[in-house]
Amino acid sequence: MTKQTILNATHRAAGAKMVDFGGWDMPLNYGSQIEEHHAVRRDAGMFDVSHMTVVDLHGARTREFLKHLLANDIGKLKKPGKALYSCMLNERGGVIDDLITYFLAEDFFRMVVNAATRDKDLAWIEKQAAAFGVKVSERPELAMIAVQGPNARAKVLALLDAGDRGRVEKLGRFAAAEARGPGGMPLFVARTGYTGEDGFEIIVPEQHATALWNALAVAGVRPAGLGARDTLRLEAGMNLYGQDMDEDVTPWEAGLAWTVSLDEGRDFIGRAALEQQKASGVPRELIGVVMDEKGVLRHGQRVITDKGNGEILSGIFSPTLGKAIAFARVPAGARANLRVDIRGRELPLRAVKYPFVRDGKPCEGI
Repeated sequence: MTKQTILNATHRAAGAKMVDFGGWDMPLNYGSQIEEHHAVRRDAGMFDVSHMTVVDLHGARTREFLKHLLANDIGKLKKPGKALYSCMLNERGGVIDDLITYFLAEDFFRMVVNAATRDKDLAWIEKQAAAFGVKVSERPELAMIAVQGPNARAKVLALLDAGDRGRVEKLGRFAAAEARGPGGMPLFVARTGYTGEDGFEIIVPEQHATALWNALAVAGVRPAGLGARDTLRLEAGMNLYGQDMDEDVTPWEAGLAWTVSLDEGRDFIGRAALEQQKASGVPRELIGVVMDEKGVLRHGQRVITDKGNGEILSGIFSPTLGKAIAFARVPAGARANLRVDIRGRELPLRAVKYPFVRDGKPCEGI
């Protein structure tokens, strides 16, 4: 049966077009994906991301456990409230999921994992946690709303209790704090996001989620659906699990080498496989591509290179740039003479550095 977030009725009342997304009934758009995209780039938009899963980890050996579980080094988190993006790997170095972990206390960390990977994530985490005596608690009673855009922070801050406002305003990137929202509702406010814009991801008890959503709407934050979320995140050069990486793709092959910490003395799951692949030569890599011809790049299209075939991973028509952009996985070193096969026509592609868009503007060379 398709699952619903606590905001489902709110989305339907607003006229949202609903779709099945990983087993969840979620809003694709509220009438115009393009207008929602531009609202986030130019002002502020909000997304219901309550289908994502909050997992709390408790125990004296939780930090030790996370050093073993994650490819990035949880030791980088020195102060409570700081967050870390990382991949969670299998023994072959393949990506089980990409996630954010928050350091709240030495015996208390919080994870936010993807919706579609919830069941396998929980099973894997619980299996690995047993040896460390770490208690794994899913928090389905918590909803999550992402507010993003150049004016997002100001609009959220205006809704916070005056006593919390200054402290939350000072939050740095990838940091979180407890605060009180409208009517004193308890909030977990994190300065993270998935659009390339500034803003907050807010975790709230689900009994308060509708009130918070409505208060944000009154404050001028526009609801945005999954369609805009996808175009925004690709413009920002952010991977999507299932399209750009999976359990048969290593971080080296997914453009996520920057998230792997091979510090000495830490035997994390998948490390041996990553070191072996790096030593023998990573056979393929993720690159950014732009198509200057008319057309749309789609997942699964064949990419032809002088070194062999690759494929389009995430691909969209960029509302900000007015042209097609994509991630592609190609043989290592393939950059020149790239073409994409679109229904039998070979059209030229340009390999570019990503992100494609920063601060609402095209990046150099796009």
